[in-house]
Amino acid sequence: MDGSFWAAAHQTRAAHAIHGIVSAVDPANHAVKVRLQPDDIETGWLPDAAVTQVGDLRLSCPTAPGAHVLLMPVEGDGENYVIISVMFDVVAGPALSPQTGKVAQPGELLIRAGCGAPSGESARKSDQCGWLHLGRDGVFFGAGSMQCALSGSAIVLKAGSVRMTLDSGGISVSGAGIEVKGGGISVSGGDVCTDTNSLGDHVHPYANGMTGKALG
Repeated sequence: MDGSFWAAAHQTRAAHAIHGIVSAVDPANHAVKVRLQPDDIETGWLPDAAVTQVGDLRLSCPTAPGAHVLLMPVEGDGENYVIISVMFDVVAGPALSPQTGKVAQPGELLIRAGCGAPSGESARKSDQCGWLHLGRDGVFFGAGSMQCALSGSAIVLKAGSVRMTLDSGGISVSGAGIEVKGGGISVSGGDVCTDTNSLGDHVHPYANGMTGKALG
């Protein structure tokens, strides 16, 4: 028999990197159980080393059930694996950026929560969760209807239909009837209010009664 056949058979019996599907998660201990592929055998609790940083700065992102992962045997022990990578597949693909409507491009970083777990029984999505997109044109982040775009020339804040822009020309607010430029404030179709008073409805007492509302 060809010696290469025996070499291949020996290699498949040796502990090596292998793919799996996460079947259970213990966030408190940052551990998971994985169903090894293609045999679909479930492991015990394994350290989830993917997307983890330990020390003075600590980063934790537990792998979700149903995620496609790559496991590496510790010191060649086929009974002792650790997750070293989480991968996109046909079930769970890259997230879309709320800023661009596209996936992250080379040279960019996109973090988005609320995309829905890969497992079918918990695949719910939420538009209220936070996201961060570090791109070539600036830094963009938000949650729900709140968005902030930070570029080299301006900061733009959005809250529903209200938009505020801060740049070298001053501050402008649209959608609320308020515009601020330089040292002046103009109001059209809206109002300026403090905690207790409204500019549009504010009146003052005088000797014979009350003044009328503000004009202009």
